[in-house]
Amino acid sequence: MNVPTENLKYINWPNNYGDPQWFIHDRFGLFIHFGLYSAGARHEWFMTREKIDLQAYKKYFDYFNPDLLHAKQWAQYAKKAGVKYVVITTKHHEGFALWDSKLTEYKVTNTVIKRDLLYEIVEAMREEGLKIGFYHSLIDWNHPDFIIDGLHPLRDDVSKRSLANRNMDTYIEYLKGQIRELLTNYGEINYLWFDFSYSHRDWGWAKGKGAVDWRSEELEKLVLELQPNILLNDRLDLNRGIMTPEQFQPNRLNKENNQPVIWEACQTMNGSWGYHRDNLNWKSSDTLLKMLIDTVSKNGNFLLNIGPNGRGEIDENSVVRLEAIGEWMRLHARSIYGSKQSEFEAPIDCRYTQRSSQLYLHIFSWPYKHIHVKGLAGRVSYCQFLHDASEVRFAEYDPKEVITSTETTIDRDSVVLNLPVQKPNVSIPVIELFLK
Repeated sequence: MNVPTENLKYINWPNNYGDPQWFIHDRFGLFIHFGLYSAGARHEWFMTREKIDLQAYKKYFDYFNPDLLHAKQWAQYAKKAGVKYVVITTKHHEGFALWDSKLTEYKVTNTVIKRDLLYEIVEAMREEGLKIGFYHSLIDWNHPDFIIDGLHPLRDDVSKRSLANRNMDTYIEYLKGQIRELLTNYGEINYLWFDFSYSHRDWGWAKGKGAVDWRSEELEKLVLELQPNILLNDRLDLNRGIMTPEQFQPNRLNKENNQPVIWEACQTMNGSWGYHRDNLNWKSSDTLLKMLIDTVSKNGNFLLNIGPNGRGEIDENSVVRLEAIGEWMRLHARSIYGSKQSEFEAPIDCRYTQRSSQLYLHIFSWPYKHIHVKGLAGRVSYCQFLHDASEVRFAEYDPKEVITSTETTIDRDSVVLNLPVQKPNVSIPVIELFLK
């Protein structure tokens, strides 16, 4: 599908990729990391961090039984949180398939649960009107032909580093086969989120893998043949697709060669993607909301992660945050959906988003009585709090006004918003300014 002319301004978006307008509009997605590592409950990378071989790791496969996984409940949590699309892990670096793949025995339908959980999750999300994204790892520490490198769990076993019995071409055909299954058997897939390339790494005895190793152009061609309208991220190492910074908030608008890019901030709630029982470094709901707002104010999307536990339940800490975000989104969604960066400079500790002639001022720290907004003199027709549509009165520079020690001075180009002393009872108050 050719991209409409208005999208060609994004330097990282080729003409033959799907139309990204829904993605740019929706702004807010949910990442779900779920696999055998959920049972280990100590980060999704623990297989390689602890250098666990396949035989020792097999116990997580043997005892994997997410009997409390109710896909409809997952979907309801997602919908209520205000997300518009969901990205679910089909296969992480451990190599375990969350669907009934015909190309491996290392799959969910061969575990105690004996169900195609991916199918259940996809159908439940669609019933709630959510778009579907698949995360798929290019790495596979379980596959016998995946060449061992410095990230592999067996990296310190010199006897197993030999390339003699490993054929990367065979692995790539397997990788392509699984992608074909995913993009053929589950209906329309809106977004394919590959993870990841690391060609810059060099351990001396092995180098990291990138576009040449993955045969990325072949993978990209296959994906677009199977799903012409799909969106792709940037981790095939081809310098195109949705830019996906993770675990940090960019401090400025993302651009390349001074041209805008389509991008998505990928963030965890507590520093781990997979379920991590003992990681208590939880971000507050307010912090997560500020990260969402900050991202949209810089023309980005926000992909917030949850990691259900080994029984398939979303833990209480995650639920509390999803519900808090959902309540804020219920009242403030129009400052997020369809919104983008504003040309105006936001006041200190505030963020602007804008939709056409509606400007949204998100107030991170509640001030005393006034906010001075620059550059809006003569341009504001009306102001209100977004959560309850109550009027916010404002004033502009009046050359006839006599300023005393009890009145604030207003600059000629500014508008002063008159605020109540008490902060409204919402996490992040938003003022909606209607521009002339």
